[in-house]
This record gives sequence, structure tokens and C-alpha cells, in this order.
Amino acid sequence: MTDVAQRNDGLATWTDGLWEAAVAGDEYAATDAALAALDHGVGMETLLIEVVARVQARVGQEWAANRITVAQEHSATAVNERVIAALALHPAARDAARAEPGRGRITVACVDGEWHGLPARLLAEVLRLRGWRVDHLGAQVPTPHLIAHLHRTGPDAVALSSSIATRLPTAHAAITACQATGTPVLVGGAAFGPDGRYARLLGADAWAPDARAAADRLDGDLPAVAPASRHSTDDLPHLDDQEYTLVTRSASRLVRHVMSELEQRVPEMARYTVQQRRHTAEDIAHLVDFLATALYLNDPELFGGFLTWMAGILTARGVPASTLYPALDLLASRLTEFPRATGALAHARAALRASESRATGPA
Repeated sequence: MTDVAQRNDGLATWTDGLWEAAVAGDEYAATDAALAALDHGVGMETLLIEVVARVQARVGQEWAANRITVAQEHSATAVNERVIAALALHPAARDAARAEPGRGRITVACVDGEWHGLPARLLAEVLRLRGWRVDHLGAQVPTPHLIAHLHRTGPDAVALSSSIATRLPTAHAAITACQATGTPVLVGGAAFGPDGRYARLLGADAWAPDARAAADRLDGDLPAVAPASRHSTDDLPHLDDQEYTLVTRSASRLVRHVMSELEQRVPEMARYTVQQRRHTAEDIAHLVDFLATALYLNDPELFGGFLTWMAGILTARGVPASTLYPALDLLASRLTEFPRATGALAHARAALRASESRATGPA
């Protein structure tokens, strides 16, 4: 067995132990597992990125596959947050930070509306291990508060995190506002795409796929700040057609229309419980939100990708993915004067069909 294989097997042991404790909601056992890994020579940064972060990724995957409940997902996430807090206070973390002093100062925050705070917390702790002074502002940071903090503290850079693509318009505003203070902006998180395509589109100064890559990027030369005094239409001239604005403003009306008409097209809805109707309305609201975001970015693939992901979620919960087609039809019927929106809806329909074909295989 190679050294790499032995190392991976060793990490898998600690990852499995932490997973079992986290999904059981046992923060004491989870913390014990993490501290035991340290005692057996696993480095603090490796433990955070290759054990804790992987366990958290598995939490999301297991929820999507309907193998754990929403409550279990929340509980496991809370346990992982407590584990990170325990590791951050461990003498090994303090010793590592003292060994690399004076790197500079970084502000780490989630964009407004982004409640997935664990990725940003992981980055904050990795940066501290590398000697940075870190201001970790947490989840859902309103942009005016973020800018006030930058004026007060003058950090060398800002690291912004977002996991949900519908937060990208808000992220765009935060990026340009931070740059207007003369502060370079590094972004990360699933919202920006696996290859960082939306980071580039929205004018971020740098992008990183994970906490280690982000720390490496900041350890090198800090990115140059993009030109100040930019506006959204400078990066996204397609916004001039107002489709994003008009769809966003009419979102609640679109949801009500689709819900009302679905009752005529899907007879089974007459037997829905109050909870089922609420979940259906929430799903439709998500559809509209992602459609609006696709219009903001002028990227139909974002909407198509979300629709196929939602189809997988519904299928895992015993709801046929075909129930999405009437909702797409009803949205299209209300947006006939919006060519980019109707194009995105048609693209999503084709993506859903292709996904169903792959799932069923050849006839």
C-alpha cells in the first residue's frame, strides 16, 4: 500500500468516526473523535479540510438522497460547528497561529441572505492557522454593515462566501461595494460555480474552490482591486432589458398564479395536506428565484441545473419529477413577453427530459 493510500485510509477512519457522531447529534463523541485525530498526528489544517469539511459535504449529500431528515441535517451541521469551535481553541491551533505571525488582516463573511456559515468558518480557522488576523463576521452579513467594518478596520482583503446561487445578485452588490473601498475581494462557495464562472462574471478579484485553495491564494500576492465606480450593468449589460427586475418584482404573483392553476392541472393536489401545499408553494418559489437569478447572470444552464437537481430531490422523496412540467408551462404562459425567460424555461424543460432519459436508460 502506498503512503498516499495509507494516509487516505487513516483519514477515512477519522472521517467515519466523526460522521457517525455528527449524524447521531452527539457533539461530545464528535469532539472526542476530532481531538483523537490530532493526538494521532493528523495536522490541524488537514483535520479541518479533509475530515470536518468532508463530513459536512456528506451531510448535504445524505439529505439530498433523503437518507437523513432536515432535522438531522441541521443537528449534524450544529455538531460540526461545535467541533470547529473546539479545534479553534485547542493549543495546537494557537501554537500554529503563533508560529506564522503577521501575515496581515482578512475579513471573512457570508453575503447577505446566505445562512450556510460553516464554509466561511472553516476558511477563517485555516487563515488563522497560517498567521492571518481574521475578522470572521459570520452568516448573513448585510452589505452596509460589511462596508462599515471595512472602513473601520482596513483589511488587506475580503473573503466572501455563498453557497446558494440565488444570493449571487446580492453577492455582486457586495463585491462592487467592497472594491469601491479599495479592498480586493476573493469569493468562494458553491454559488459561484464549480469552476468559478460566476465569480469572474461578477467581477470578483479572485476565486477559490475550497478553504485550502483560498488560503493559498491569499498567501501569494494579493489580487489587484478591480476598477472602482462600477455598476451592475458594467459587468452585466443584458440587465438593460429589465427582465430580471420585472420577474423579481412579480415573483409573488407568479407563485400564486402557478399554485392556483396547478390545482386544475394536477387533480392529486385536491388531496394535499396543508403541509404538502406549503411545500409545493415553497418549491415553486424556489423555481421563480432561480429563474430570476439565471436572468441576472444570463445563464439558462443555471436554471436547468437547478431544475434537474430539484427533480432528483423530488424523486428521492417519492414525488415524480414529471410534476415539474406543468409548473414550467404555467410560468412560460405568464412570461411570453420575456424572451430570455422563455428561453431559460425551454432550456430547463430540455434538461429535465435529458435527465429523465439518463435515469431510465435505453428502452
